[in-house]
Amino acid sequence: MTELHAPKARKEENKITQLGRVRNDPYAWMKDENWQSLLTDPSKVRPDIKKHLEAENAYTKEVLKGTDDLQKVLFEEMKKRLPPKENAVPRPDGEMYAYSARFEEGAQHPLHVRYRLGTGSDPLENLGEEEILLDEAKEAEGKAFYHAVGFCHSEDHRLYAWAEDTQGSEVYQIKVREIATGNFIGKPVAGSTGDFLLTPDNQWIFWIWRDENGRPRKLFRRKLGEEKDILVFEEEDQGFFLHLSITSSKRFIKLGRGDHESSETLLIKADAPESEPFSAAPLIRNERYEIFDWQNRFLILTNRDEAVDFQILQSKNHQTGRESWEEFLPHCAGHFLLGLNVAQDWIVWAERFQGNPTLRFISFEDAKLGKDIREKSKEIAIKDPAYDLSSLGFLGFKSSIIRYIWQSPSTPPHWVDENIATGEKKLRKIWESPVKFDPVLYETKRLYVKASDGEEVPVTLLMRQGTKQDGKTPLLLYGYGSYGISMDADFVPNIYSLINRGWIFAVAHVRGGTEKGWNWFLEGRKEKKTNTFTDFVAVARYLIAEKYSSAERMVAQGGSAGGMLMGAVANLAPELFAGIVAQVPFVDVLNTMSDIDLPLTPPEWPEWGNPLKNEVDYDLIASYSPYDNIRPVDYPAILAMGGLSDPRVTYWEPAKWIARLRDEAKSGAFLCRINMESGHKGSSGRFDRLHEVALVQAFAIWAVEQKTGEKLNLEAIA
Repeated sequence: MTELHAPKARKEENKITQLGRVRNDPYAWMKDENWQSLLTDPSKVRPDIKKHLEAENAYTKEVLKGTDDLQKVLFEEMKKRLPPKENAVPRPDGEMYAYSARFEEGAQHPLHVRYRLGTGSDPLENLGEEEILLDEAKEAEGKAFYHAVGFCHSEDHRLYAWAEDTQGSEVYQIKVREIATGNFIGKPVAGSTGDFLLTPDNQWIFWIWRDENGRPRKLFRRKLGEEKDILVFEEEDQGFFLHLSITSSKRFIKLGRGDHESSETLLIKADAPESEPFSAAPLIRNERYEIFDWQNRFLILTNRDEAVDFQILQSKNHQTGRESWEEFLPHCAGHFLLGLNVAQDWIVWAERFQGNPTLRFISFEDAKLGKDIREKSKEIAIKDPAYDLSSLGFLGFKSSIIRYIWQSPSTPPHWVDENIATGEKKLRKIWESPVKFDPVLYETKRLYVKASDGEEVPVTLLMRQGTKQDGKTPLLLYGYGSYGISMDADFVPNIYSLINRGWIFAVAHVRGGTEKGWNWFLEGRKEKKTNTFTDFVAVARYLIAEKYSSAERMVAQGGSAGGMLMGAVANLAPELFAGIVAQVPFVDVLNTMSDIDLPLTPPEWPEWGNPLKNEVDYDLIASYSPYDNIRPVDYPAILAMGGLSDPRVTYWEPAKWIARLRDEAKSGAFLCRINMESGHKGSSGRFDRLHEVALVQAFAIWAVEQKTGEKLNLEAIA
């Protein structure tokens, strides 16, 4: 048998002097100097880089060749769990139509459709004939990658619009089509972030343009059917992103600008789309706010006045200056306000407490006085140790019906329409798999693990009922912990391929997310970033100590900033894991945060620090950057995955990291797989992406078998 040899990347001396510090980056050559061109055409990658990445892919494939049959089995299992013909719940809009999407049997991409509303007491029953608005499968024909977003129709129901990305680079073109004829209205809008809207007068399209470095920098408008693009706003702060939306009342177009610490909302009166945007309240650094229109007032969701978990203020008569802001829903520590849905006579807000979300609502009449709002409000909550509850908004601006989804790791999603005026509920849909699924066979647990500084870290566990706590159970531990993004306790059908083979799936809700409020985020960023890593390690140690698993049977997984977490814990506590999966991993933190041309660098400085100007920030990042802190010790098996046209975590980060691990670690199986036809989110088709999930799970099984020398049970329990 021929011995396998990992690709040997060439090393080039590359000393970098920065703020009086010197570092060496021997694999900097892997960054294509024309990387921007890869966002629109991945085939333009420099030949020597392409050769190396293809060698890495071939090596990974060869090392994991023994799992090929297992990957096929896992893929087929996952594919069979997906409904072959799945329909979304139709959503009414106005008095004529309900809009929806569905998958034809075996289709990778959905059809977007609409129906005439029924005439009975429930307009979503006895819907009229289906009308196809967009066939994504047809649009995706002949393309290696296809992803569409932003689906919307004009207020008069005459036009349909969407944005599509055909490289995985998140650079979109927007198309507008007349529904009746199928004819396109004007030429596509190019170079968009995919963030756009059609104005209520059916005359204009507004969109955000992405610059050559992949940043959302300008707001344009165009008269539908014409080709003249009119600049509405240009963002001059390189660290700010732009976001576009419209109030549910359709009276104001909102342009949000800001970073992770500060935000400002600019407003355009929707009935005067050619008017200049005006600031709702001028930017104040380290203050965030968002504006909502409700009858004769604005509601403002903000962290003003040290409201760490946010509060809702009000401004009557649509005044916008901060001097007009009054108390509405006061700050309540530990109850983190996630967002609002506004209808004509009602508001619903979402809040999270101790890791679980609830929805609360109140009518305009009950809220008029603006006092005791929390006491007057009512609650939609779920009785489960760990669950997710998310609002999909009101079914029309004049409606009192709110649609929400609730689910848990062991409970499939339930779509519910609740009339909050009457209390009447209607279950619209339960996600059903063609494969029999019995929730009674599974158990969800919520644990709280003490971190090194005494904080309690929530952990969500999913396992089969009766799983033994004897230290012999393989376990997949997932983590993220950045940007205030929470890892919700969702139902994940694909994970049951491991659960049914006797595994436990655990999610560590580490600091850097907002599972325990905004302060949970603040305690896991910048100078406190290492809390994210030590929290994850503390969870791993606890699960081993309590015999949920063992170091020889535990595999860690994370993606993007969670991939950075994987790199950090690999350096911090490699002895705790049999394997680590790092998907699109942000591991070259020091170099990336020092490269101002990359899409996310200036906007990310508030999250990580600025190593170009601040010595303290430089030293902090240098202390944990995974690429810069590899130790000469034994490492677990590592699978790093990336995408060639990824604008967020560039392909060279995982490639450089793996090359350096091979060079500097004492031992370990280090594998790199780069998708040469996609970006940050991997393959685009609903079945194609399952190949990557199957690869991850097969690697996890392989890593445990390599570590223990034991053959795991590969047959799924029925």
